[in-house]
Amino acid sequence: MSEIKKIKPALSKGTRDFLPGEVAKRNYIFDTIKSVFRKYGFEEIETPAIERMETLTGKYGEEGDKLLFKILNSGDFLKDVPREQLAQGNWKAMLKYIADKGLRYDLTVPLARYVVQHQENLAFPFKRYHIGPVWRADRPAKGRYQEFYQCDADVIGSDSLINEAELTLIYAEVFTKLGLDVVIRFNHRKVIEALIDVIDKPLFAELIVSCIDKLDKMPWEKIEAELHEAGLIKQETDALYNSIVLKADALWLDEDIRAHVAGAVAYKELNQFLQLAANVSNLSYDGRLVRGLNYYTGLIWEVVLDKNAPSNANVSMGSLGGGGRYANLTEMFGAKNMSGVGISFGIERIYDVMEELNLFPQTISEGVKVLFVPREPELENFSFGLAQTLRNQGIGAEVYLGNVKKQKHFDYVQSKQIRYIVEVGSNEQQSGKFRLRDAQSRDTQSDMSLNELVERIVGL
Repeated sequence: MSEIKKIKPALSKGTRDFLPGEVAKRNYIFDTIKSVFRKYGFEEIETPAIERMETLTGKYGEEGDKLLFKILNSGDFLKDVPREQLAQGNWKAMLKYIADKGLRYDLTVPLARYVVQHQENLAFPFKRYHIGPVWRADRPAKGRYQEFYQCDADVIGSDSLINEAELTLIYAEVFTKLGLDVVIRFNHRKVIEALIDVIDKPLFAELIVSCIDKLDKMPWEKIEAELHEAGLIKQETDALYNSIVLKADALWLDEDIRAHVAGAVAYKELNQFLQLAANVSNLSYDGRLVRGLNYYTGLIWEVVLDKNAPSNANVSMGSLGGGGRYANLTEMFGAKNMSGVGISFGIERIYDVMEELNLFPQTISEGVKVLFVPREPELENFSFGLAQTLRNQGIGAEVYLGNVKKQKHFDYVQSKQIRYIVEVGSNEQQSGKFRLRDAQSRDTQSDMSLNELVERIVGL
């Protein structure tokens, strides 16, 4: 018999396993968000993890395209590559021949494909939510993973700003329910469009958007050097600095921006939006917010921790959510006049922050309420019957099948957050009377019939 090769158990970088207690906490977040989505009329859908590369590329900007996970074609994936390109070894040129599929980067582009493909079977405006994993070949860091879950809500087929207001209200309600103090930052992409035209640099639009997007991560001096290297002169970068740094809190009110055609549209829509979302107290305008994805065309959001809240004083984390209006996304798949708007929750970061702030309810993992502990192995079958009786009454119950003499069941109860213990011996089997022990308070109730035990647990 050949020797079995030993493999060191290890995860791929940027991914995580979740223990049962952690899954329960994640489901608590999911369920909280879902309950709010449904209240506003959103329905759940699912799409495949794998999409065609032509569906994914060109939607996220040059930087986003670099982060797409490509899947090599099955079999001899080099067989269709022209010999001259194979000899040159240019992987970018070879890519279309060796990988025609990739893992989805987000849930928004697959949504656009889904809507166009199934539009005859959908009712518009189409309000959907979707929760699922996405993948990005990014460098792992705190709060940043290569595999992570997104949780999106989108409306397709309506231009009304009431949609933006409702999505903002959803953000406000969800984070309040989760106990997180956040700020909902917002801007309008047409403000940025107007700014680029005002400094007369339309050919540098993508670079300028990318640089503005880095302001939270890099000092202005480095960003300015990057712009100079690309060809902008000092006068132009100074104009950009004056707008996106010095006037960031009120850029949409700037006279030059408002006088521009795109800026005037942004001014009108932002005014209307603020009226509709007047009851949201934690809204904050930020002219530096651009949301680096190419498909955004209107109002945009980003949710961050409120640094002024005492509870967040020692917590450092990037954005917990973001989104915006996109007017032309479905057009890439052949459907015009289907404007959309949506938001996304950063589940992994929300989880990490709630864990750090100890915001999860103590009873979050409660599924089994009673653990029957047979004192002898021959009492396991009897204990199983008792547990099944409770299960039939809708009470979660389990039988401990380990070594009772070492009293490992106490560790078991703690690890699974089981509230009650019922030890089963020959006396209990003969008399039909049991002792119910509260694992939290250590209180014990003796000489209870099984029916009395059920009534007691239901009452508690």
